[in-house]
Amino acid sequence: MSRIKNAFADGKALIAFLTAGDPTPEDSVRFVLAMEKAGADLIEIGVPFSDPVADGPVIMAADQRALAGGINLKSVLDEVQEIRKTSDIPLVLLTYFNPIFVYGAERFFEDCRKAGADGVIIPDLPFEEQGDVRPYADRCGVDMIQLVAPTSKERIQRIARAASGFIYVVSSMGVTGMRDGMQGDLKETLRQIRQVSNVPAAVGFGIHTEEQAALFASEADGVITGSAVVDIIARHGKSVDDELSDYIKKMKKAVR
Repeated sequence: MSRIKNAFADGKALIAFLTAGDPTPEDSVRFVLAMEKAGADLIEIGVPFSDPVADGPVIMAADQRALAGGINLKSVLDEVQEIRKTSDIPLVLLTYFNPIFVYGAERFFEDCRKAGADGVIIPDLPFEEQGDVRPYADRCGVDMIQLVAPTSKERIQRIARAASGFIYVVSSMGVTGMRDGMQGDLKETLRQIRQVSNVPAAVGFGIHTEEQAALFASEADGVITGSAVVDIIARHGKSVDDELSDYIKKMKKAVR
């Protein structure tokens, strides 16, 4: 069983996101291990980018801090390799396509495999345009995580059929960030996915409270929390360990 499948093997999964290198690569590694210990089932590691069009102000600010500290795609892969020295938690990189293009797609997926990354999310690369890079991912055993948005409509089942790892169901339109309200017909989206695929579906974008986590976990196979984690790290910096662990423990309890 792959590491990503393991994340969903014992019930509803809690997926947590953080920005690599914020505030330092060493801190990011420590935060990942702390969140695993607190109950996170899978970690998304954001690759800092200068123009993160799908991200809100919290993650954009984290990207800028990390980039100012010299973080790049290679150093993110180094972080993954460091985490793998002590942990088997599933790790998924979230990166825009430009860093992959500059790095070289074939080399990128090969280095993901070597470092121990289990999957990749590329939010600005539509499903229909993945043909040039998907063969590299498949050959290296790296899952390309597909996104399904409220506007996907007739594309939902086509995307779901080709999915591997897990399906990222976007709960609302716009950029990432903490929200009180959610949009879209989640039940219908999940129904369409499950008609054609057994790949787990996790809901993200805007989920930051225990009540939201419990609500979405009642329908989906997992819940993704990102901006809230990045915000906690921004507010507490290097001394965030206790606050971060407490937040993950509460969200994990809500998901279960």
